[in-house]
Amino acid sequence: MLRPTPKPLAMAIFASMLQLPAQAALYAVDPGPYTAGNGKFAAWYQDSHGRTLDLCLSKTVSSRVAGAPGAPAYMCNLLPTPGVFDDAQPIVFPTNFPDEAFWFTADAAVVDAARGINLSYGTAIEAAFAAEEPADGDQVSFARVRIRVDVPAAGTYVITHPYGVEVFDVPAAGRRAINMTRDIGIAGAGDFAGALKGDVGPFLRSVNGPYTEGSERFIGDPNLNERVTGSPFNTNYVRIEGPNGIDLRTELFAISGKLSEVARPTPLIPQRSTYSRHNENGDLRAQQDMFVLAPPPPATVTLTSQTPNLSLSEANGTGTWYAQSALNPAPGSALLISADNSVAIPTSTATNASLPLTDLVTITRAEYSLSNSTLTLVASSSDETSPPSMVARTGNGALIGNLLGDGAVKTLSTTLSPVPPAKVQVSSAAGGSDSEDVVLVP
Repeated sequence: MLRPTPKPLAMAIFASMLQLPAQAALYAVDPGPYTAGNGKFAAWYQDSHGRTLDLCLSKTVSSRVAGAPGAPAYMCNLLPTPGVFDDAQPIVFPTNFPDEAFWFTADAAVVDAARGINLSYGTAIEAAFAAEEPADGDQVSFARVRIRVDVPAAGTYVITHPYGVEVFDVPAAGRRAINMTRDIGIAGAGDFAGALKGDVGPFLRSVNGPYTEGSERFIGDPNLNERVTGSPFNTNYVRIEGPNGIDLRTELFAISGKLSEVARPTPLIPQRSTYSRHNENGDLRAQQDMFVLAPPPPATVTLTSQTPNLSLSEANGTGTWYAQSALNPAPGSALLISADNSVAIPTSTATNASLPLTDLVTITRAEYSLSNSTLTLVASSSDETSPPSMVARTGNGALIGNLLGDGAVKTLSTTLSPVPPAKVQVSSAAGGSDSEDVVLVP
């Protein structure tokens, strides 16, 4: 059974994570009030693709799989626990309530007896209790990624999964030589926002779903192993690579999650809205670039602050949208963006956002001379026709000084002692900024 680990990260061996591009995993959580019907947990979580999942406590059974006698094929992962939760009886908090419940689960396995590989993968948004058994005031939630592998040999193993890439240095072969559980989000009772910062999300979902059972809809059937979609990195599989040519993978997952009927705004997460302009053979050349995260198509994302409106393009089904406009922005301009996911999710409402339009600042030199205690900075603005002023600060916000120069490229050389800054930030009057680590030179 899944249990919250006492620390955010628990591993049997050392593991380092290859950093993939930042993802927007979960978008929002039910703010309450929390009722006994849900064990006083948050009723729902919404991901950045716009899907909202209820805490899955339904006893609806699958119409695709026949359960064994006494073990119904529930559409939710309801785990009976003797003396704690009897799934044959009504769910009542706290006297007959699951000690573990889930908003979302995804499980997969890679087994090759000939190669000596037995991998189990599980990820979830889980509801549990700090002292394990149901008790009011002990409610916690967290985002979990768990990987356990029997391996045939020592060495380096790379495991790619829908929410990241893990690298394990395994000193010896054996059962569960790789044993990682990462739980993110455990906080005080009634605080369920921590799971929003975990690795899990957007929710994986069956390519054959959603499934309708009576009046309820589900993103998958946990009694089936099916192909999925939804990975923020387009890695809708689990793959293990290791010594002696080991390279195995699966695209089949068992998925659970009950779609909510709550009406929610379409997620819209600004990433960058910048402009640039320069003169070319006496003509002004301007460009506006906008990047946002929002649900992938059939959702639509539109720039509405210009006429005609401009549709943003989505790259690969991960929810990354981009557009470029050739209009010359006025000082202090803002972009108006609208996102609408009501075609895919009828309970979604359109979201409108105003994105400040800033220049793009680039630090090209940040050096500190140890011999004369001099910091030298060179930075440029993408606004070459009306270059804004620039100011430099240390990584902790302390003022260093103004960068000088008549054009878009400006410089600063100043004495700082006795300790050089580890990082500097240069900000422009047009709103742009850049940060860089300081390079130490003789």
